[in-house]
Amino acid sequence: MKAVRFHEVGGPEVLRTEDVERPEPGAGEVRVRVAASAYNAADGGMRGGFLPIPVVLPHVPGYDVSGTVDAVGEGVTDLAVGDPVVGFLPMEHDGGAAEYVVAPSGALVAAPTSIPLVDAAALPSVALTAWQALVDDGHLTAGQRLLVVGAGGVVGKYAVQLAKRLGAHVVATASPRSAEAVQAAGADQVVDHTTTDLHDAVDERVDVLLNLAPIDPEAFRALVSLVRDGGAVVSTTAFMATPGDEDRAVRAATVFVRPDRERLTELVSLVDSGALRVEVTRRITLDELPALHAEAEAGRISGKVVVTV
Repeated sequence: MKAVRFHEVGGPEVLRTEDVERPEPGAGEVRVRVAASAYNAADGGMRGGFLPIPVVLPHVPGYDVSGTVDAVGEGVTDLAVGDPVVGFLPMEHDGGAAEYVVAPSGALVAAPTSIPLVDAAALPSVALTAWQALVDDGHLTAGQRLLVVGAGGVVGKYAVQLAKRLGAHVVATASPRSAEAVQAAGADQVVDHTTTDLHDAVDERVDVLLNLAPIDPEAFRALVSLVRDGGAVVSTTAFMATPGDEDRAVRAATVFVRPDRERLTELVSLVDSGALRVEVTRRITLDELPALHAEAEAGRISGKVVVTV
């Protein structure tokens, strides 16, 4: 089968398109004929060697995947050959930038039926990140106020949609390029972070501050004053500490996305009901993946890119 792998860590040039043996599912596993995988920043981090997730080399990137079950291993009863599936694969195992991938059956759920199967690969890890940030770590509930910093990114637009579904009032920062999309996602107030100071724009303290942007640490600490006593600051930027305020009982939490089959099933249902929109900005082929990694290193990627097979 055809796969993209890296045999050593380094720049995008270490990615190679190769012919490799088709994997066989073991007990509790299924083999998926891949429709698409999705590019995530962590793929670049693992390839570059600066994200501390242990992988066995050579490694196939692409831990978000969609496709069709092609074979099942011993003991698998919840999935069958022919089932269209989507999943968030264990990041330390080979991913979906290949024609076939083997995965634990528990990492996969039935794919959405309302969108193309290739586009479903854009859903798992980013939507789970948004949900876990808001609910599991932020404890956001109906009637509360949420401030999303960096809402114009992929996770941000999921976070806005999910927060509105929870019944929260959402204030979101965005650039002029993404402001319209953030407003369409449901934000009650969109602040242009390129021209406006958040301390001037936010006239009432929020219950949860969700940071999704690589902002200056000192500026991040200053934003904690916008959170009410007893509130929460949640961040996905694991490379810097998430600030809180012990004196005011403002909690701090850093999100590391976790597999959650039950929650992913719920997110798929929200997609099929029309309550959650999956955004795909580009579709590329396996052969174009190294060039995409190079674009990402240069900071030229916006939106969600899926790799079709």
